[in-house]
Amino acid sequence: MSLMPIERREVSNSRLVLGCMSFGGGWNRNPISKEDIISAERTIDAALSIGISMFDHADIYKMGKAEEVFGQILKGRTQLREKIVIQTKCGLRFGNETTPRYYDFSKNHILNAVDGSLKRLGTEYIDILLLHRPDPLMEVEEVAAAFGHLKQTGKVRHFGVSNMNKSQIGLLKQEVQVPLIANQIELSLGHLDWIEEGIFVNQKQGSRVNFPEELIAYCRKEQIQIQAWSPLAKGLFSGNLKGIESEHIRATANLVQSLAEEKGTTREAIVLAWLMRHPANIQPVIGTINPERILACKDAPRQASLLTREEWYSLFVSARGKEMP
Repeated sequence: MSLMPIERREVSNSRLVLGCMSFGGGWNRNPISKEDIISAERTIDAALSIGISMFDHADIYKMGKAEEVFGQILKGRTQLREKIVIQTKCGLRFGNETTPRYYDFSKNHILNAVDGSLKRLGTEYIDILLLHRPDPLMEVEEVAAAFGHLKQTGKVRHFGVSNMNKSQIGLLKQEVQVPLIANQIELSLGHLDWIEEGIFVNQKQGSRVNFPEELIAYCRKEQIQIQAWSPLAKGLFSGNLKGIESEHIRATANLVQSLAEEKGTTREAIVLAWLMRHPANIQPVIGTINPERILACKDAPRQASLLTREEWYSLFVSARGKEMP
């Protein structure tokens, strides 16, 4: 299995990332409660206990409260900051009575968003800043100017993108003078188009695949870390089958359970191992705040190294619900 490029290893050697989207209570502007902080502390402690040292945020998560809760916890644990990697995202703006929700990659918004995240997180720098979703009105010169300023002032150490295709990344790379080290996209055993895109070359079935052409290969070639959001497929193969009637999904959940029992591990570890077995060295961003489910992910890196080609394909073919072309 290939290793992370040197620059990415220097940013974080954490094979798993904890997504902090659920920190802070509801999607509203209500004050943060003591219970919100206690819940987040338990989640962070569970993550740290299994070797997770990278935490994924966005300025919009819980209307900013996710970052604020994390910042309050850091305030009480001053030695923790230098031991972890904090990643956050910007570029999404909430709407109001007269304006819809929209995307904004303007220089002023990026700079203001970073200042807001720094204040909420209570830190002097962000390790990795990602552009959250592609802005159709993106002017690459403005993004380049914002990134250059943030790098020069030390507010952000590394940069990347989220939910972008290779052409969008390539356009940015023409102007941005700092490396783009990550692309966070949805990948899982329940979201298979990223694999389907590669196996349907020159076949009509490929017209039904909804995934950017050559994106995985492009990121590997350009040494851009692929991060997977929703890698556990919302628990679809590890116990959350309520209301699911699809026979092949249920069969895949049974196969995951069988492999977990055979290998003496958890269903979560098998589901993540399937992703991490891929030579693109995918970095899952797990979104649960349940400490028990986080602990259940501990064995995923080891299981990824043990998963055979036959087992990987058995899971893939079962999840896709039909034989390989």
